[in-house]
Amino acid sequence: MPTLKNETEIQKMFYKMGEVSKLIGVAPSMLRFWEKEFDCLKNLNKNRKGDRLYTVQNLEDLKTIHYLVKEKGYTLQGANEYMQGNRHGNDKNNEILKSLEKIKSFLNELKQNL
Repeated sequence: MPTLKNETEIQKMFYKMGEVSKLIGVAPSMLRFWEKEFDCLKNLNKNRKGDRLYTVQNLEDLKTIHYLVKEKGYTLQGANEYMQGNRHGNDKNNEILKSLEKIKSFLNELKQNL
């Protein structure tokens, strides 16, 4: 899973669809589709032009959805139920996933330097 930002960098309040698409690793059409399918994405912020604006929480939700659907093989309905039922547990899991991603990237760097 891609990381959002380095901890030393300031995070933005909102991300545009193109940025989110690159961060998550899916096409914008998939993001629009998931917006219709997942309750946690139903009320996205939009600017005056109607462009979707994603918050950091939306990004975390999308990363979890991507992980469940693409890597774990959940159905959309199953992933939606998981997101609804484990909303509070997701925060803890996301922290663990971030930590593991940092360790993985460190170990990959170390491997390349050997």
